Formats: sequence, C-alpha cells, structure tokens
Amino acid sequence: MFLKVLFFGQLRDVAGVAEDRPELPDGALLEDVFQHYAARFPRMTELRPSIVFARNQQFSDPSAAVQEGDEIAFLPPVSGGSDRNYYALTRDPIDTQALRALLLEGTDGAIVDFLGVVRNNTKGRPTRFLDYECYEPMALKIMAEIGESIAASHATGRIAMVHRLGRMEIGEASVAIVVTAPHRRPAFEAALEGINRLKKLVPIWKKEHFEDGEVWVEGEWDDSVLKP
Repeated sequence: MFLKVLFFGQLRDVAGVAEDRPELPDGALLEDVFQHYAARFPRMTELRPSIVFARNQQFSDPSAAVQEGDEIAFLPPVSGGSDRNYYALTRDPIDTQALRALLLEGTDGAIVDFLGVVRNNTKGRPTRFLDYECYEPMALKIMAEIGESIAASHATGRIAMVHRLGRMEIGEASVAIVVTAPHRRPAFEAALEGINRLKKLVPIWKKEHFEDGEVWVEGEWDDSVLKP
C-alpha cells in the first residue's frame, strides 16, 4: 500500500524532504512507518522519545494500523523564544530544573516557578486524568506575545512559559511559568500575570475524565478577543 508521509521542523531537515510517498506492506503500523525512516536516518531514533504521530490529521498511537492512502505526520515538539525568553508546547513532563538553568543569570536575585498540576477532583467529583489539546501554531504565537508584553512592563530578567499537551495523570504538571528578576516582587507579579493571561488568551482546551464520564472544561476568553 502507498502512504503520504509528512515531516515537520527538524525532522524535515533530517529526512531532507517535507513529504514522501512510501510503499509499505499491508497491515503495517504507524511505528513500522517510523522505523522505515529511522533505518535510513539514524537521527530519528535519537529523537523518537519526543516525536508524536498523527494519522489523517489526528494524533494517533504508534500501534495504530495504517491503510492505503493514509496521511501520516511525524511531529517534533514545537517551541520558540526570543534571545531572552522561552515558550514551548510539549508532550513530555515539564522539567523546571532545566528551565531554571536556561533562564537564570548572574544579575538575578529571584526566581519564581508557578506549576499548574492535575488535581484528583472537581467539586468533589473524582478525576481520573486530563487531556489537553490546542491550536499549536497560534498557541505558541500568543504565548510569546504574552511573555514579551509582560517582560516589557515588569522589571524581570527572563520568562519561560511551557504548556504540556496530551494525557496527564493526577499530580503531573500541565503548565509552568518561570520568571527571573533582580528582585522578588516583579518576579511574583509577572508569574501571576503570565498564568492569568495564558488561561484566557491561549487556545488550549482541557477534557476532564471521570469514573462516570468525561467533559470538556469550559473556560472564559479574555474580553479583548471577543470584541468585534
């Protein structure tokens, strides 16, 4: 069978193409498609832990079977930043120690971490786990806009905003805001403003899974995005 395979970001550079149309045997799995290219490009094996698979424009498990004509995409983590600040979406656990090491400079006298974590209930209803999804290109752009705006209005050093996507278990961090500054007050204020604005401006959606059902959690857009 023939497939359409798409490569993005650094994977496009590794493969040397943005699109390929390989022929694979019937019954192949998504993981088999990946291994077809990993055998040709060993660098893909190194990147494998952070690569997400999509089949026909939907995130898919590597064990899923593929069919004739399927569109397969290999997606590296998306991230971005300026010379000073860092913004990212990831499907891996958030490493706050690495973020601190990335941001902290000798002129800083304070560093504030905010972590949003998955709790075990909503209004007493037991939660099993959460799923997050987003409009990734737009989400990353808006996170950067928020961070740059905060940096311009507070006496901070550097800022990082990282949001995790996919399934998260109880106690895992879904979002991190890390701010460094010469003094503690602007660091606290910038971190608080960062999470408050992220919650109302960035197109990220949360589905909460309970023992007796599931529901998309309704948030609230900032008034500025609702104005005609």
